[in-house]
Formats: sequence, structure tokens, C-alpha cells
Amino acid sequence: MHSPGPGRATLPDVDVVAVQRRTVAVLSGGVALGGLGVTVGITVGGLLARDVAGTDSAAGLGTTAGVLGAAVLAVPLARISDRGGRRAGLAAGYGVAVLGAVVTVAAAALSSLPLLLVGLFAFGASTACGLQARYAAADLAPPQRRGRDLSLVVWATTVGSVLGPNLAGPGADLGRSLGLPALGGGFAVAAVVLALVAAGLGLLLRPDPLLLARRIGGGGTGPRPRRATGQAVRAVWASSTGRLGLTTIVVSHSVMVGVMVMTPVHMGHAGGTEGTTLRVIGLVISVHVAGMYLFSPLVGLLADRAGRTATVAFGGCLLLVAAALAGTAAPGAAWQLGAGLFLLGLGWSCGLIAGSTLVTESVEPDVRPTAQGGTDLLMGLGAAVAGVIGGPLLAVGGFGLVAGVSAALVLPLALVWFQGVRVSGRGSS
Repeated sequence: MHSPGPGRATLPDVDVVAVQRRTVAVLSGGVALGGLGVTVGITVGGLLARDVAGTDSAAGLGTTAGVLGAAVLAVPLARISDRGGRRAGLAAGYGVAVLGAVVTVAAAALSSLPLLLVGLFAFGASTACGLQARYAAADLAPPQRRGRDLSLVVWATTVGSVLGPNLAGPGADLGRSLGLPALGGGFAVAAVVLALVAAGLGLLLRPDPLLLARRIGGGGTGPRPRRATGQAVRAVWASSTGRLGLTTIVVSHSVMVGVMVMTPVHMGHAGGTEGTTLRVIGLVISVHVAGMYLFSPLVGLLADRAGRTATVAFGGCLLLVAAALAGTAAPGAAWQLGAGLFLLGLGWSCGLIAGSTLVTESVEPDVRPTAQGGTDLLMGLGAAVAGVIGGPLLAVGGFGLVAGVSAALVLPLALVWFQGVRVSGRGSS
């Protein structure tokens, strides 16, 4: 049996390296398939809300409902994982997302904006699960491979996420054939896909990586104190590395969502037929998603080799360049918007992978799921605010204002980064 390394206990009947390899493979497969459904919703969710309400501002509300759902549901899903393991938390989350997709289809048929927002909120659980899966990949990973194993699960999302937006057109055809509004068809596809993911993870994610990691480390799932999430987040913030990781995750996700959610609406002002516009939007969003996920293994390698702090700085610079490039693009400038959104996705990838690794390493294993859930809550809340103000900003000052305000969010990250570098410099002197 392979030795798990110094400082790690062994279990005579478990090959931890083999279990970790299987865990990453199962998580990657689930996230890859799940990404297919999730990005269909991202592509058409805001447009569906706009059509139901009849105003561009509602597009921001629709997307924000999904982002807010991902944020709020991250905490109970983390608690389920804390008590029952990653398998229970992920399967439950994808199940909630299936319910949300069904409610969204019903809302589209009834042209009900309140019901649509409820459905999109629940559908946000799919995003929460995709994000929490990255933490599950780190449960059994040794420190020198933590960034890479985490990034492999993030990378797996590429498969479904790049293909997903291009199903917007076929999904619209399916919706019409079912007698639904065209944009509702994508959520019917998502419901079936996410149901398969929930069943697959429930059956295949064995042994559970979190529960096994606790057995190896001698930890347990004892009763958690009230307000455990707040305490865990404060423990992250108390560490300079944890503070940088938390800030990086929140800022990177907020900037990405702030620009991305208004891009389809901005592009919709270029004119042209609905089918052509949807195909062009789908291609641009696919390029964006490729930037988010395609180079994740290289980002993970960068975080492990060059360091988490350097990767954070690189990601922040990419976010600024991306906002400038996309924010100056005309609605019909698909190439410029695609390039800007590609860099936006790559900057997000750097921030998410390096930041998630920093957060994971800043607290003890027994409180990690709770700290990770709290981090994802704050990440989602920041993105929800960025998404909800996107519509009014677009109406008042155009897409350039949306990109400019989003880019300004990098400033607090820069301040925390410089503070962390000073603390690190004093510690090494």
C-alpha cells in the first residue's frame, strides 16, 4: 500500500491514493455532465426573465436569482456534507436544482416572473454543487498536489460548459415543440441532465472523500456550535492567507458575474433574428466558459509551483484587462466581446483555484466544509449584488459602465494582496 506521507495516518484496508484518483474521476465526470445543464441556464435564464417581464432590467433579476440561490444554498449543502459526507451534500444539491429547473419551465409556460425567480433561485443549487465539488477534490489530496487536484475538477466543467450554451438554439426548438416559450426548453434539458448527475454521484462517490479524510486524521462529525458558519469564516479571516483567499474568491466571482450576465443583453441590442442572435451569444459565452475552465490544470500547476499569491496577482490583472476590452466593445463586436470574456474567464479561474486552495489550507479539516460553505455564500452574495445592479447600470450608462464598475471591485483585492505580501515579508525577515 502507498504511504500517504508524513503526518498522515493510514488505514490498513484503504489505498488512499487510489481512492483519491477515483474521487477526482467521479467528481470530474459529474461536474462535466452537470456543466451542460448549468450553462444552458446561465445562457438563457436572464433572457427568459427579460421576455417574461418585458424589460432589460429584469434580465439582471433573473440571473441574480440564480446567483443568489447558489450563494444561499451553499450553506445548507455544506452542512449536509459536514454531517453526511460530500456524496450526500452533492446529491441533495443537484436534486434541488432539478426541482428548480421544473419550476422554471412551469413559470415560462405561465409567464410568471415571481415563479420564475423562485425556480431560478432553486436552480442555483447546481452552481453551488459544481463549486463545492472542487473542495471535495481537495479532501484527500496531499498539500503539494492540492491546487492541481482541485483544478482538475474545475477543468472538467469545460466539457459540458462549452457545449451547454450552444444548446440554447436546439433547446428553444424543443420548447416550441412542447408548446412552451422557446427559452423554456433549455431548462427541460437541464432537468434531465442534472437528475442523471445526482443519481450518478449518489451511486459512485464511494468511499466518501470527506468522511475518509476525517477517519485518517482522527476527526469526526461531532455536534457543531450554533452560528458555526460565522465562526468558520472568522477563522479563515483571522489568517492572512485565508483573508487573501476569501477576498480573491469573492472579488473574482463578482467581477466575472457583473460583466458576464449583461453581455447577452448587450449583444441583443445588435439586431438580427432571434435565432442568429442566440447562436452568436452562445458562441461568445462558450468562449468565456472555455476561459473559465479549459486552462484550469495549468492554473493549478501555477498555484502549486509559483505560489498562490502570485497566481492571485496574475488573475487580478487579467480581470482588469478583460473589463477594459469587453467594456469598449459594440453590441455586434462578437470577436472583441469574445476575447474580453475569454480573459474574464481566465482571470476568474486564477482567482477561484488559488483562492480556494488558500481558504482550504487556512483552517483545520474538521471545520473546512463549514468554512468553504461560508466562503461560497459570501462569493455568491457578492456576485448577486453585481448581477442585480447590472441591469440599472446598463440602462443608465451602457455596457461600458457595467464593466467599469465591475473592474473597480479589484481595488479591495489589491489592498488585501499588498497587506499579505507585507506580512509575509516581515515573517521571512
